[in-house]
Amino acid sequence: MGLTSPLPAGVLAIDAGNSKTDVAVLTAAGEVLATARGGGFRPPAVGVTAALDALAEPVARAFAESGVTSVSHVSACLANADLPVEEEQLAAALQARGWGASVSVRNDTFAILRAGVAEPRGVAVVCGAGINCVGMRPDGRTARFPALGRISGDWGGGWGLAEEALWFAARAEDGRGGPTALARTLPAHFGLPSMYALIEALHLEHIDHDRRHELTPVLFTTAADGDPVARSIVARLAEEVAVLATVALTRLDLLDEETPVLLGGSVLTAGHALLDDAVRDLLTTRAPKAGVRVVTASPVLGAALLGLDRLGADAAARERARRHWEPGRAGLPAGRTGG
Repeated sequence: MGLTSPLPAGVLAIDAGNSKTDVAVLTAAGEVLATARGGGFRPPAVGVTAALDALAEPVARAFAESGVTSVSHVSACLANADLPVEEEQLAAALQARGWGASVSVRNDTFAILRAGVAEPRGVAVVCGAGINCVGMRPDGRTARFPALGRISGDWGGGWGLAEEALWFAARAEDGRGGPTALARTLPAHFGLPSMYALIEALHLEHIDHDRRHELTPVLFTTAADGDPVARSIVARLAEEVAVLATVALTRLDLLDEETPVLLGGSVLTAGHALLDDAVRDLLTTRAPKAGVRVVTASPVLGAALLGLDRLGADAAARERARRHWEPGRAGLPAGRTGG
């Protein structure tokens, strides 16, 4: 398709996470012209310029495939954009790239929220490598948390759960803590005979640091098998998810209204029955009008919909975009949705 197409590109949608980036070019009518995937977006590790240089590669491929050189609006949902000041800085840097006439940047949790709702109204709790929660109303009001780890009051996330499991298992083995099957299941995952051997392997980097996340599923399996310590960690995560959602609903004056509460991220979409049931039970008590659902749609859909919202696109345009990423969404089982 050439540059003189009668369907000019309206939105460049970007969902950039720590491990991968998805981009899409859409018309203002919601037609998806091109998509592309790139690597992770990690400004804290490599700097903003290098992170945007890496982002430019999938953007260039999507532009080339769609036959355009710029769009009306760039809608970017970015990992590591945790504070409004960081969003502003990244928006200015993206504007300088000349990819669109206007630019909006949001934390990537907003992409998961928008992908799961018919209108920009609801709350999303995301638990993947870390944990975060955001909420929004159509009038533009939002609720959010810094989500910077322990310094901002956070607990949970895949990395945090792995560290917690290691802490309890280490103390169980050396006698400082009570017994737990984690002292056996965690080292066994790596083919090691004891927690001491696992601690040594992690400390000396015989096991790559990034592999620690593999221990989170082991924690859930151990909990499902009935270990009290592992179950207590899962229960604490359920409590944290419920607290985040309830606080966000309260801050947006939505606690007493029927409102979707969406669960996303690798931990909350993995189907851990013990966690899922606990979250729903807690929210049934604390936010009885919340409609709890799991979001399975690609987050780049959320970035696209936020861009179409910005352009004032109609419902047909939004539905057209949804159908690209969710061709079978009408058949999703109850309780799980892409919006």
